[in-house]
Amino acid sequence: QVQLVESVGDSVQVGGSLRLSCTSSGFTTRTYWLAWFRQVPVNERDGVARVPLGGCTPYVVSMKGRFTIFRDNDNNSVYLQMNSLKPEDTAMYYCAANPTMIPSQGLLADSYTYWGRGTQVTVSS
Repeated sequence: QVQLVESVGDSVQVGGSLRLSCTSSGFTTRTYWLAWFRQVPVNERDGVARVPLGGCTPYVVSMKGRFTIFRDNDNNSVYLQMNSLKPEDTAMYYCAANPTMIPSQGLLADSYTYWGRGTQVTVSS
């Protein structure tokens, strides 16, 4: 059974940093595309960052250099390092996984089959 479990979120101040983790079970992360999404009430789930399967590209920088997604295949985990946080980064964050991907669709929620339950991140001034 595929499961994804995010770390507990946190409240941070503007300009601060936070690292989210997502631990998987029931599959080998090396063979899956992994991603982080976020969602605020009423809005759709937006892709934040994704990293392709394998290990040739272990990390990807996104959000204009503020966020980095990186995978740890040895520990079946994926992380999201968030720096220079802004109030608009406040959201529920989800990790997601899928064994196949059209690369251009790697930040679309419909591209992912497996999801964590989400973790709340709040950025306050």
